[in-house]
Order: sequence, then structure tokens, then C-alpha cells
Amino acid sequence: MPGGRLTQQERQQIALGLADGLAYAEIARRLDRPTSTVTREVMRNGGPTGYRADLAHRATEHRAQRRRQAAPREPGTPPRADGRDAAEVRAYEEVFTTVLMASGVPKMMARVLACLCTTDSGSLTASELVQRLQVSPASISKAVAFLEEQGLVRRERDERRRDRYVVDDDIWYRSMMASARSTAQLVETARQGAGVLGHGTPAGTRFENIARFLDFVSESIVRAAEQARDVLSAKPGTDAEGPHGAGTPDGRPIG
Repeated sequence: MPGGRLTQQERQQIALGLADGLAYAEIARRLDRPTSTVTREVMRNGGPTGYRADLAHRATEHRAQRRRQAAPREPGTPPRADGRDAAEVRAYEEVFTTVLMASGVPKMMARVLACLCTTDSGSLTASELVQRLQVSPASISKAVAFLEEQGLVRRERDERRRDRYVVDDDIWYRSMMASARSTAQLVETARQGAGVLGHGTPAGTRFENIARFLDFVSESIVRAAEQARDVLSAKPGTDAEGPHGAGTPDGRPIG
């Protein structure tokens, strides 16, 4: 499997694959590259609709030049206090950010969430996020507001009365619940549409089917999220696991 940076020819093949509507995995297979490489390349250079091979290549060269100009860590310099390799952590943050973006999270919001998730404390102040991400306070404020709305971040005050933005073990549960509430609004709106357009008409039936489908999926997600939180947060031997261990409501094991 080829290693190193993507070549300009490979970027042109990525652009052609996107134009043909190919999935990232298929483009990666044709290039003999990991899917994550293609996903990261596309998402950091305009996304699937804005990707341009020549612009992406120039941007990568520019980033590489800036890294060369930056003072490298001297050989023998001790690693971070937590024992992790700083460059490896930054590279992983970039990968995690790219995956979040591919799932629909906007870029700055994904960067903030990745930054928070990779800290041991799971919390940072606005000024710490500004310093780490090298962006404006306004960008952080906007990103945090979005993440709070999605249930992915919560805000708390520290001993110095500063706002700290926190991720914890419940963020994905809260995010699922926020998504379910949003979907419930869409279900109700679709049902209203069916009434306006006429039950039994093609358009009305379409909206009825939208409501039925989304309602079923939303209820299933809520049940699964609640069950997962109960099972994963329960200590061995507690009632949350049931008499026969973790499983679904009908007794089937999870997984």
C-alpha cells in the first residue's frame, strides 16, 4: 500500500471519483489507500461538492511549508507531561475531526469537539480553546453554542467563575435525545402536511409515510440509547443488567 502524502495525480483521481458519485471507500480502494486518508483529504479541502484537485494540492504544499518553517522539537526533548507524543495526538485530532465532519458536524464545531474529547479532563475554557485551535473567540462561541444545542457539550462554572465547556460519558446519549426531539418535530410537521395535502392523495400519502418511518426510527433510537446508557453505566451484578446479563428487552444479548 503506498505511503506518504497523496500525489497530484491521486488527487485528480479523487476529484474524478467524487464527480462520478463514488463513495470514499471505493475511491480509496482504487487508489490502494485507507478510506480515512481519502475522507480526510476531501473534508479538509472543500468537502465532496467543493473539492478541487489543484487547489487541494497547493494547500497541502503550503501547509507542509509552514510546518517546515516551524521550529521542530529537538531530539531528546522530553514528551508531554502526560507521556503522549504531541504530534501523534494532533494527527489523531485531525482524523477524529474529519470523521465528525463526514457525519455532518460543521468543521469548527468538529474541531472544538475533538479538542475537548482528547483532553483527560474533558473540559476547557473558551480562552484555552482559542489558544489550542488558534481561532477567534467568536468562532469558539459559535461552535460551542451549536454543540450545546446538539447536546454534545455542557457548560459549567469553575472556581474562578469562568465558563468551562465539558464533554462527559453522557454526551452521546444527550445528543441522541436532542436528535430524537428534532425528529419528533419533523414527524409532527409531516403529519400536518398529510392533512393539508389530503389523506389518500399521492402527496398526502408521501407525507404519511415520512411521518411513519421517522416516528418508528426515532422511537427505536430512543429505546436503544436509554438501554445502552443503563447497561454501560451499570456495575456488574446490578439489576440494570438483568438476571441473565446485558440484553435487549426480549432477552436477546446485545452484540
